[in-house]
Amino acid sequence: MARRGRAFTAAAAGLALVARAAAGIERRRRAAIAAEPDGALAPAVADPAEYVPPPRRSEVTAVSAPEPRPSSDAALPQQPAHTPFGRELHPGRPQTPAEAVPWGLRVAAESTWRLLLLGAALYVVFRVVDMLRLVAFAVLASLLISALLEPTVSWLRRRGVPRSLAAAGTFLSGLAGIGLVGWFVVWQVTTNLPSVTKQVQDGVDQLRDWLVTGPLHLTETQITDFAKQISTAINANSEQITSASITGAQIAVEVLTAMLLAFFTTFFLLYDGERIWSWVLRGLPRQSRYAMAGAGPKAWATLTAYVRGTVCVAFIDAVCIGIGIELLGVPLALPLAVIIFLGAFVPLVGALITGTIAVLIALVTQGPFTALMMLVVLVAVQQLEGHILQPLILGRAVRVHPLGVVLGVAAGSIIGGIGGAIVAVPLIAVINTVVTHLRRRNEAGQEVFVALEAAKEAAAAREVTAGQAAVEP
Repeated sequence: MARRGRAFTAAAAGLALVARAAAGIERRRRAAIAAEPDGALAPAVADPAEYVPPPRRSEVTAVSAPEPRPSSDAALPQQPAHTPFGRELHPGRPQTPAEAVPWGLRVAAESTWRLLLLGAALYVVFRVVDMLRLVAFAVLASLLISALLEPTVSWLRRRGVPRSLAAAGTFLSGLAGIGLVGWFVVWQVTTNLPSVTKQVQDGVDQLRDWLVTGPLHLTETQITDFAKQISTAINANSEQITSASITGAQIAVEVLTAMLLAFFTTFFLLYDGERIWSWVLRGLPRQSRYAMAGAGPKAWATLTAYVRGTVCVAFIDAVCIGIGIELLGVPLALPLAVIIFLGAFVPLVGALITGTIAVLIALVTQGPFTALMMLVVLVAVQQLEGHILQPLILGRAVRVHPLGVVLGVAAGSIIGGIGGAIVAVPLIAVINTVVTHLRRRNEAGQEVFVALEAAKEAAAAREVTAGQAAVEP
């Protein structure tokens, strides 16, 4: 650091020396311009004693402007003081290079480098989040869970329950509910797995018979060769499959760690959320605390409304699709309904994507017609969600256009996978609320400023009028 400081000092001294030299050259140039009319040969005079020589350059200390030329040169433009040395002024040439650049190009250039700077900052943020994705997803998941459970904690505290007991009871109840849902899904799958396996085998046999007797007219030999090719491909890629299984085990460990961290964070958000928010505000600049103190509650209200509305919409989707699965005779109706409920937390596309599992099961167990009917049920429920449930339940609490929802889900899935797709829409909704609040706050402050300035001008005008009235007889 000391060497770097000395290097900076030496560089600064060199720049100062160069600046002084340039200033001396500029002073000499201006003095030459000022002395040019008198620098010609001495005029012929009758008495040589009356001749006064022109001042020398060393005697010229300050020149404000060049002397006017004779009338024959009066029409020529004068060279400004800031014109670089050695450059003649041309009537059609801008005085500086910046003035030669069109205004639109200058605006585009300045906007471009600002956008590049903003993009670089966002890239750094995304890189940091990617490095700490385990912590980031745990915190975001805890915020979503806390937004769902916090109204219950507030209700218990209003009824006189201590804060610690209300937070602990609500947290344990939510944890028990999640555990019961997981146990129910596993129990249903293990109970119905033998019958489903038999139905899948029967469906595969029917598909094989259709390939032989159907319009394709394949032979048994061709089907057997195709099955052998699949088996050979699986054996040849066994290393990739093994590595994928190892990666899956690592992902399982990361998911378990993230769940534990999310549960831990959720409890403290429920127990001490207000103090945590106050601590976050103290870390902001003093000029931004008041604005963010007003934007924080609005953002939390938006997040709470989004989570509660999404849970309601997901429940309706799961019930409707589950009823359709049961009526069509597709097995595993309840587990599939639970999976669709979890997938519906991704707006507009989550229930449709998870519902394709039901379509595939219907295809291999009941046939193409049942699978087609299952797809019709999925599309109908999706239309119900997009045109009725989302506007009616979420309403004006979350003002995000459907195009923004779809693009946000796509970008979130690309950046963070399933977790990114889940948190993309609430993040967009919260950012929209905060930006809207800050813009309205700035507009209100501008209106107050304009009103105060108008009041000051009116008071000054009244004082002037009163003074004139006092002076008049």
